[in-house]
Amino acid sequence: MIGFQAKTSQGDLNVYAGLNIAADGRHSVVRTKAGLEVLNLGAPMDVLWMRVSKHPSDREQTFGKIAAGRFFIMFDRGDYWQCAFVIPKGSFGELREKGIASLREEIAQLEPFLRDRVGELSDWDDVSLLTVAVDRLRQWYRPGLLCIGDAAHAMSPVGGVGINLAIQDAVAAANILTPALTRNHVVIEDLKRVQRRRELPTRVTQRVQIFIQDRVIRRVLSAERVNQKTKPPLIAKLVSRSPFLQGMAARFIGIGFRPEHLKSLHPPTARPVSSGRSGLATG
Repeated sequence: MIGFQAKTSQGDLNVYAGLNIAADGRHSVVRTKAGLEVLNLGAPMDVLWMRVSKHPSDREQTFGKIAAGRFFIMFDRGDYWQCAFVIPKGSFGELREKGIASLREEIAQLEPFLRDRVGELSDWDDVSLLTVAVDRLRQWYRPGLLCIGDAAHAMSPVGGVGINLAIQDAVAAANILTPALTRNHVVIEDLKRVQRRRELPTRVTQRVQIFIQDRVIRRVLSAERVNQKTKPPLIAKLVSRSPFLQGMAARFIGIGFRPEHLKSLHPPTARPVSSGRSGLATG
């Protein structure tokens, strides 16, 4: 029998399925319980996420500001700015000890036009910490189990492409596994095919992210510790001046290195789960 066991207020619940999909994120419980090996690729930063209101007079675009030891990015969400304040890894405790007023002042110094609204960050409950991890599984599967998305490969926030890869994983898995699921007979080779299809774009994307982390973000975040003035990195200057490189960056963010297209919009109706040899479960 293959499946999941959950504890509920009514007692234990057993869910049996021939194939279980682990799509439970970068801190996947399923992959941990399955004992799958994780390759940690490292990250020099953590990210504080927050939102502040957007005024009609604000410019309508995503942009960022680089200063010694600080990296601040703003994403236009229509009626508010979603803001990412990049900090050296493990430094959140020290920043928090300084108080929320200190964070508000740092943001106002980086983006003076926000000074009249950083007060919307009333306390640390208005700030979310993302502990950045970049990793991937050496093997994404075991008999009866397949990991996809962040459960298979946690991405850096660089480029905001993690959700793109997760959706592409799901589309590729659907394309490859639908015939086997229709036959109620998924074998290990089917799961290997999914990893082979999606591992190369994952590796390439992570290489690009790590390059940017090491050549741009690590340099910016370390400048404060050595009391240096920070100039925009060369690669940032080149991208800002080259339409071709801007187009490449847009493709990297919006499409990725291997886009996926659903082969059929009308898959066969799934059969009911009745035993450990049929059906599909996700976790």
